[in-house]
Amino acid sequence: MKTTSAHDKRIANLTFASVYPHYVSKVEGKGRAKEELHRVIRWLTGFDDNALQKLIDEKVTFEEFFSRAHLNPNAYLIKGMICGYRIEEIETPLTRKVRYLDKLVDELAKGRKMEKILREP
Repeated sequence: MKTTSAHDKRIANLTFASVYPHYVSKVEGKGRAKEELHRVIRWLTGFDDNALQKLIDEKVTFEEFFSRAHLNPNAYLIKGMICGYRIEEIETPLTRKVRYLDKLVDELAKGRKMEKILREP
């Protein structure tokens, strides 16, 4: 699926710090813990709590956030629809990575078991 260049640019320039509170409120509002959110982010990106806080404090864009990340080799297993896009069909790598994160947060908020979210055998 092709996204527009304007869409991709908007996502690249969003700061992680501006979206992170929405992730927290989404999962906590559904009875999940912030620690679970951090576990999901750590699985996808490799960022521990200290690194995550540093990125928030630096107000890095998603482009910078994912350029510093060590994407989990099993991230390609994240599939499905998010924000009107089928993840596995998104052609722009950065947009696909951001949608991976969105999908994981969505699954966490919907009560999916952690081993399923983290694509564990």
